[in-house]
Amino acid sequence: MSKYLTEQRYYTFVGVGVLAVLSLLAMFWSGWMVIPFVVFAFLTALGFKDINQNRHAILRNYPVLGHVRFLLEWIRPEMRQYFLESDSEEIPFSRDDRSLVYQRAKGDEDKRPFGTRERVYEAGYSWLTHSIVPTHFENTDFRVQIGGSACKKPYNASLYNISAMSFGSLSANAISALNQGAKMGGFAHDTGEGGISRYHREGGGDLIWEIGSGYFGCRTKDGQFNPDRFAEQAADDQIKMIEIKLSQGAKPGHGGVLPAAKITPEIAEARDIEMGKDCVSPASHPAFSDPMELVQFIGQLRELSGGKPIGFKLCIGHRREFMCIVKAMLETGIAPDFIVVDGTEGGTGAAPVEFSNHVGMPMVEGLTFVHNTLRGAGLRDEIKIGVAGKVTSAFDIARALGLGADWCNAARGYMFAIGCIQAQACHTNHCPVGVTTTDPERQKALHVETKSKRVARFHANTLEALGEMAGAAGLDDPRDFLPYHFMQRDGDSQMKEGSDSFPYLEEGFLLRDGDDNPEYRKRWKRANAHDFAPPE
Repeated sequence: MSKYLTEQRYYTFVGVGVLAVLSLLAMFWSGWMVIPFVVFAFLTALGFKDINQNRHAILRNYPVLGHVRFLLEWIRPEMRQYFLESDSEEIPFSRDDRSLVYQRAKGDEDKRPFGTRERVYEAGYSWLTHSIVPTHFENTDFRVQIGGSACKKPYNASLYNISAMSFGSLSANAISALNQGAKMGGFAHDTGEGGISRYHREGGGDLIWEIGSGYFGCRTKDGQFNPDRFAEQAADDQIKMIEIKLSQGAKPGHGGVLPAAKITPEIAEARDIEMGKDCVSPASHPAFSDPMELVQFIGQLRELSGGKPIGFKLCIGHRREFMCIVKAMLETGIAPDFIVVDGTEGGTGAAPVEFSNHVGMPMVEGLTFVHNTLRGAGLRDEIKIGVAGKVTSAFDIARALGLGADWCNAARGYMFAIGCIQAQACHTNHCPVGVTTTDPERQKALHVETKSKRVARFHANTLEALGEMAGAAGLDDPRDFLPYHFMQRDGDSQMKEGSDSFPYLEEGFLLRDGDDNPEYRKRWKRANAHDFAPPE
């Protein structure tokens, strides 16, 4: 009971309860007080119902008061935008994006009247070209096999998986809901760099184990990579792939510190760190410092894992540095099984504003560069490419596949599926719906069984929509999308085909002499397999 008296989010609920009691007592002086008594008694009963239901996390955390939000949505959907949000750049997803996720996660009708809501006559509007003879898919469980020639245990991955979000950044209930949803839907859940928690393991869903510069779950006491600990963890059959995090789209080149005061026993268990000490994630990896050491580290992890797919994730910065890694692949014969391109538009719980807004390459440009560099080096068939960065709808997936991706990851889309309302309080530990908080009381509002079903439903409905888009284009498989399937308006009466903006460059062109594609050749010539530093 004390929590209802000490936490501000319950003040409205407690207040109407107190007013109900006072109104009841006042009825001894005036019979007219029956009216406020009935009103406040009803609101009190509503509050008790709110804290005991599982459907809406915001009502469990904000009994009575939370209904104001739903009232505004009921009056008119746009009211929520005007009253509870702003149109500033700090709101990273449009109302339509969130609404689409909510509808698909809940299994509601996602059809809308009155045509497009996009501004079709403005520059930047893009669309998919369709066929007069569309196709139809009975099975929309689209998959891609990840694993090159050196991989002994390739993984048959879904085309749409959960992107990296660490336990600690997300609550225990959020991790459980995501992982159980992945298990139901048969797709993968990236752990984020915060290690594999008990909530990842209890869910039983396929895991992509992300290893960052802190080597959480496979580290020595002083924060160095521990091969024995890695091999022990990687032997778990639940772990399907291992992903080395070089950089994150939202804050590339930026390390981090988790203060000792915020480290709970569960976080310490997942990260394999000590209580009472700050947890440091360096900006760069201690295990390697040049391109050759990086690819050798990939080879080491492949051997220690028993041949599971090994890859790395990065947001493209200096393009020459990525080419340095590709040259090291060619020189050593060691190539990753996959590369995940994270766009600068990717999200995070907390990042310096300058990093979020102005550091790193957007996903589309990064994907195009990585795809064409691998083609130019003759490695594209050996290495699969995943992408992340605001991939929420079937159109987003289709466009990424057309520009060269083999599969897509999403974070915020799946967060919306478990109830995120973009309150942007992730860093405060006061998430109103229990998604990004370690507060045990707040996260109770996120009902795992209900939300995990929404995760699975969102995945299935999004892939079904992808199948409909591929069918409209007359394709036999969504992986057959190519740049020319997409058009973009450049201005009045002007449009550009995707093949003009993002062409596929010729296979092997970087390995032979020529003067074509000078921007790529200039950087390729300056790239050094043995050193990331620029040539003098």
